[in-house]
Amino acid sequence: MPQILIGAEAISQEWPGKKVLSDVSIGINEGERIGIVGKNGGGKTTLLEILSGALESDSGRVVRRGNVSVGLLTQRDELDDAMSIREAVVGDRPTHDWASDAQTRRIIEALISDLDWEGPVGILSGGQRRRVDLTRLLVGSWDVLMLDEPTNHLDMPAIVWLAEHLKTRYPAGTGAIVCVTHDRWFLDEVCELTWEVHDGRVDAFEGGFSAYIQQRLEREQQARAAEVKRQNMLRKELAWLSRGAQARTSKPKFRIAEAQALIADVPPMRNPIELKRAAVSRLGKQVVEMKSVSVTYGADDAEAVLDKVDWLVGPGDRYGILGANGAGKSTLLRIITGAQSPDSGHVKIGKSVRFGMMSQGLDSLADRTDWRVRELLARYKSSYVMDGKELSPERLLERLGFETSELMSFIGDLSGGQLRRLALMCVLLEEPNVLVLDEPGNDLDTDMLAAMEDLLDSWPGTLFLVTHDRYLMERVTDDQFALIAGQLRHLPGGVDEFLRLLKEDSAQKKSGGKARVFSPEKEAVASVEAGTHAAGSVTSQMTNSERRECKRRFDSLGRRLEKNESDIERLELEFQAVDPSDYEGLLAAQAALDAARELKDELELEWLELAEKLGL
Repeated sequence: MPQILIGAEAISQEWPGKKVLSDVSIGINEGERIGIVGKNGGGKTTLLEILSGALESDSGRVVRRGNVSVGLLTQRDELDDAMSIREAVVGDRPTHDWASDAQTRRIIEALISDLDWEGPVGILSGGQRRRVDLTRLLVGSWDVLMLDEPTNHLDMPAIVWLAEHLKTRYPAGTGAIVCVTHDRWFLDEVCELTWEVHDGRVDAFEGGFSAYIQQRLEREQQARAAEVKRQNMLRKELAWLSRGAQARTSKPKFRIAEAQALIADVPPMRNPIELKRAAVSRLGKQVVEMKSVSVTYGADDAEAVLDKVDWLVGPGDRYGILGANGAGKSTLLRIITGAQSPDSGHVKIGKSVRFGMMSQGLDSLADRTDWRVRELLARYKSSYVMDGKELSPERLLERLGFETSELMSFIGDLSGGQLRRLALMCVLLEEPNVLVLDEPGNDLDTDMLAAMEDLLDSWPGTLFLVTHDRYLMERVTDDQFALIAGQLRHLPGGVDEFLRLLKEDSAQKKSGGKARVFSPEKEAVASVEAGTHAAGSVTSQMTNSERRECKRRFDSLGRRLEKNESDIERLELEFQAVDPSDYEGLLAAQAALDAARELKDELELEWLELAEKLGL
């Protein structure tokens, strides 16, 4: 029987104008790994601070067993700018003490090995300070770890490392971990229980994020909830979880058979053929073409950020761009949009291209903090067509979680999540045909991420996405590319392949060997799964233009196969309708049917060959 480490009894907390917790009783048992989800401002951080002892509740009490120690990572660090990084992480512990601990060495190497150990904290960037604060917490010895948005400012390899560390930090049945995070992949990897904080309550669900989505939907169906829009969003989210990458569905996070029954009538998230057709009509045939593009910062002998990169982007392509911090993702985006010229090479942008750019800093709203939301929306057209319906900007904003009462709010009073959703909507209202999104999921809770993804599903055009949110990357893009050693490499294996390549490159550098230079034209892609190795190899040996042509033929064959299926059905009906005594008519009908079936075999064979080449 697991022992309780921290128990909360009838706790309540109210902030000016809002009650975030109301008579909540809940406990943390030894061995539990808990994820906390809920809307922005719903009380997640408040609950975490009350349980950790950093905040005293208005009423109720929190009881801790014995001498339970709690380590808390807050969203804002309290590091002393005058301290060195060493002092901030290990304090005054002598070197022989902390250096003799293998786990401490591993944590420091994984998170801050690139920082000056004796350098001052005050000169660090926000992301670097975050890593130092996280390192400080992890090298400590705690019975309970409480983490508030631990993945903020971490790149994807660091997030994967952190998930693995937390999963193996404590022996089974010991310690406890409580995480507030919007990173859905991280929740599924680390957490075995989920708490949803909403309307002053805390509802507990077994399992990680995937199980939480299913159970939440089941409860709402059983209660015949009136919120139809909210229910459809959850069902669509579940459909993605069930149909998504093997990295999520391979673990028994929830009952697959029951999940499939729930989503039986849910259509696919996107209709790629329709979106491609719409994109071509808006964009023409050319979007961006890069030939031998190179960019180098610093001295002439410095390593190139982009090294003779070739890339052909067509209408309707939805591309995710992966890379470690500093790999050159932002540089690539500036080159794509024409905001920066390459040192060498050529960039050709289609004449009809209209870029819509959403930056991490939300620059478009920076000088409008004294405007009301409704005043900002009044600058745009009165109606837009979305999913075949005419909607006003206000209605479109409601799809991203805004309430009617919030339209009169000043932009400067909005939360970080609200600002990001408003900025995305403003970009879409400009009616671009090429969308460039740089970390659009920052500050958004899981429900709002799902709403944003739903909106992007119906957006016709070319999409570039840079994000460290693995779930978001896999959810809204169709292909992923990685910037590694100055080269842009297609990843048939997706995020898993990117992480493997980084690991291999890091291992080679540590062993003193020459770092690999990745080239889409020269190197074979080793797939994440051995079974797809051959397909990946063929894909990587193609040039970008060859791959583009393969994709065009592949899509064309798909459409021809659909038409061929219809023709066969029609010819079968015509054959059945022929008078049995009309031998010539029967022979002609049979010949036509045989020809259609023969064509189907030929099309399927070519379709399968192209699918193998493309690694599909």
